[in-house]
Amino acid sequence: MHSHLITSDSTLFDALRRLNDLSGKVMTLIVTDADGRVTGTLTDGDIRRALLREVSLSDSVTDAMFRRFSFLRADDTDVRALRALRRRGLRLIPVLDADGRLVRLINTDETSTLLPVSAILMAGGKGERLRPLTLSTPKPLLRVGEKAIIDYNIEALRRAGVENIYVTVNYLADQLIAHFADTGVNCIREPRFLGTIGAARLAPLPVEGHTIVMNSDLLTSVSFEDLYLRHVDQDNDITIATTPYNLSVPYAVLATDGSRVTAIEEKPSLSFQANAGIYIFRNSLLLSLPADTRTDAPDLIEQVISAGGRVGFMPIAGTWIDIGSHDDFRHACRLMEHVSSLR
Repeated sequence: MHSHLITSDSTLFDALRRLNDLSGKVMTLIVTDADGRVTGTLTDGDIRRALLREVSLSDSVTDAMFRRFSFLRADDTDVRALRALRRRGLRLIPVLDADGRLVRLINTDETSTLLPVSAILMAGGKGERLRPLTLSTPKPLLRVGEKAIIDYNIEALRRAGVENIYVTVNYLADQLIAHFADTGVNCIREPRFLGTIGAARLAPLPVEGHTIVMNSDLLTSVSFEDLYLRHVDQDNDITIATTPYNLSVPYAVLATDGSRVTAIEEKPSLSFQANAGIYIFRNSLLLSLPADTRTDAPDLIEQVISAGGRVGFMPIAGTWIDIGSHDDFRHACRLMEHVSSLR
């Protein structure tokens, strides 16, 4: 952050040197006054326009800085406001406290949004369909391209600004715990297999708020920001990310009423929304799970629906691969080889 800060008593020549040092990064400086308050932003374009007005390089940066800069408030980091600034092309966004002092800088090249959620990745399964690959390596640690499968998801969550990330572990747990040592990711060991959602109860979540829960063996480009906004806009208890599943029937299908045929359709194609293994839950639901009982995600979802809760869904626009078989694994590896070759 300090590399982007410059004080208001600096000259434009000082600013040019600082901007030159930022080459290859976001070339924007944040100008602060003697009391540490942010008073403007400065780019090489601002300096160029000032020079055309015959401002001297020995003059203060305040003679060239942009004073009507955009920022966010630290006490109210609005996801929609941040998205609007990002879509305007802003790459460095100041977050200020009530006195106008800088709390943090959001570099949208690295952190696209700041979702106020926790995340839990379920990584306790045995991956039996991928044996013998998973006999000595937990499936989330199998390498796809340059990284372990789970690392793609961890990085995507961090780009979305999610700070509290938990990984539930069981099978070959020590390998996963060692993998995440000193990374800031918290591993939670299941006392026994608790199903596809049961171990989420073990995460130290606050009562209020929301948590992303997802399978750790997915390769996906899901927008966690879109999923979160859908969840809060609809005031859902659960929002399920889905992937389209199409089924083509190779026969003519009859519509009937008792013993009477009312219509016939030749080789229809049916479309469904399939559960993609990515959810947002209200924390209170996860905290209500029994601590020592196996619970699968569909069981909890059915319970919430039966109780009259709000369950919504959001189709994933982009990549989604559930790496559950050898064919899926080979497909994921080929995909990442192609992505690497385009860099």
